[in-house]
Formats: sequence, C-alpha cells, structure tokens
Amino acid sequence: MSSNVIKVRKAGDGKIRQLVQVGANSFYADEPEPVGEGQGPNPHDLLNAALGVCTAMTVMLVAQRKKWPLDDVRVEITHEENDTDYKMLRKIELVGQLNEEQRTYLMGIANKCPIHKALHKKFTIESSLVG
Repeated sequence: MSSNVIKVRKAGDGKIRQLVQVGANSFYADEPEPVGEGQGPNPHDLLNAALGVCTAMTVMLVAQRKKWPLDDVRVEITHEENDTDYKMLRKIELVGQLNEEQRTYLMGIANKCPIHKALHKKFTIESSLVG
C-alpha cells in the first residue's frame, strides 16, 4: 500500500507552527499557548483525528455499499496516557434509520478501519539525517 509523502517544515510565521504538506493538500499544526500560538491541531490531535476520520469513512463506505440508511457517522476521540500506555477512547454515533443488526454490524466494521488496524501493529521508526 503506497501513501503520500508527508512533508513538514516550520511555517514562515509563528513560534513553532509547522506547515504540513500531504500531496496537493496542506495545513498547519501548532501547540496551544504559551508553547505555540494555537494556530492548528497539535501532534496528539492529528494522531487521534486519523483514527476518527478513518473510522467515519470506513463505516460510511460500507453502509453506502450495502445501501443502508446511514446519514452520518460522528466520531469523538479523546485519549489518556502515561509513561507506558496511550489509550484512545472512541465514541461513535450512527445517524440514520438503521436497525439493531445493521448498527451492530457497522460497529464491528469500525474496528476494521485501516488506522485502527495499524495502531494495533508493532511500530518501527527509522530516522536518517539528510543535508
């Protein structure tokens, strides 16, 4: 599976605000004051958002494929962490005239989104200095 190269560099303005480029799209990331200026999501927000977005998209795609009456998938992610654990808390609201069997099925699909599955794998990060 290939993906876009993510490029990150300091924005032209701001204390530590970063410009994030993902293919043809770009946005800013920052830290709240006083560390940054709060002009974008922070790194934890981005990680948590990846799970939320992937969950919503995956559930919606399956419901559309099955032609089920799902109008919206609303996902809320919070997290708790300590020195050894990062626990994501995910609340999912399925908006539409679904029956109980469809709702149960779609909740199972939520755990099959690619980011959910990736977060359960062993992570390896290789860093290299360039330039």
